[in-house]
Amino acid sequence: MRSAKDFFRPLAVGAPTPVREIPFRPSRMIHFFDPSNPKMAAKVPDLAPKVDVLLGNLEDAVQASNKEAARSGLVDIGKATDFGDTQLWTRINSLDSPWALDDLLTLVPAIGGKLDVIMVPKVEGAEDIHYVDRLLAQLEAKAGIERPILVHAILETATGVANVEEISGASPRMQGLSLGPADLAASRRMKTTRVGGGHPGYLVRSDPIGDDLTSGRTTYQQDLWHYTVARMVDACVANGILPYYGPFGDIRDVVACEDQFRNAYLLGCVGAWSLHPAQIPIARKVFSPDPAEVRWARRVIAEMGDGTGAVMIDGKMQDDASVKQCRVVAELADALAERDPELAKAYAASEEDA
Repeated sequence: MRSAKDFFRPLAVGAPTPVREIPFRPSRMIHFFDPSNPKMAAKVPDLAPKVDVLLGNLEDAVQASNKEAARSGLVDIGKATDFGDTQLWTRINSLDSPWALDDLLTLVPAIGGKLDVIMVPKVEGAEDIHYVDRLLAQLEAKAGIERPILVHAILETATGVANVEEISGASPRMQGLSLGPADLAASRRMKTTRVGGGHPGYLVRSDPIGDDLTSGRTTYQQDLWHYTVARMVDACVANGILPYYGPFGDIRDVVACEDQFRNAYLLGCVGAWSLHPAQIPIARKVFSPDPAEVRWARRVIAEMGDGTGAVMIDGKMQDDASVKQCRVVAELADALAERDPELAKAYAASEEDA
């Protein structure tokens, strides 16, 4: 076991010094694309300004015969594209696959200076992060990379969820976690074939009226992922990293996608994956505070003064806990406004209307 004082020392001679705090950068949508697909690759320069994170996917959804093409395609895209303020991420293949080692050995020397985050699938324990951590440090040192590439883990197995706290704190590189509902459902032997979202069979029913057990009883569909998202959020917050909802597979059902994203947002997630351009505006809308909510948050902060005591605002009691809640919303709005001119205008207009 390493001493706590050594936690922030580089794991290889010449590697960059690990970060002590994960910087918050807007990442409302992590937009996936297949670098082996020429049509998708051609759209990257136009797509980059429209998303917070652009992720070159090397794992699932890339056929085995296209793995090398996806890897080399991402190198070409990384070298040729000016991403501006948009983050460039990649999802490598799982650590037990034949491709993961070559993913890292190729990408870090070639485009490590542009890669912000490497997403690691099917992480089951801290040992997986330790392996990637040490290897990245060696590759960064060899390539002369000046800032550490961060690591993002996907919770896709029951073992990973059981070890989520130790995964979250395994390395200073840890940037965040994403929920991977499809693989997690299979790992848990859940009886659903959907990729994220609810299920009509997972419900609660109102009490019977009289002796008739069927008439007049209302059912309410429940969220299959509530427990896991909440546990993931707690583990992330406790370790100073960021939680994300993963994919919503029914591209056509934009209504249910928005519902699922909003559930995750309300529970504390900062973003979600977008698998299709139709999901980009949904993520932008859901993971950006509503201007009216921002206006209210700023009003509470202003009227609370130093944040102590309690006041009544429009018949609602506000105290120090309220101020903390409102600061979460106001600070998120400020961060997003710096990147999103439309939001900046909306938030400014809400202040003028107050």
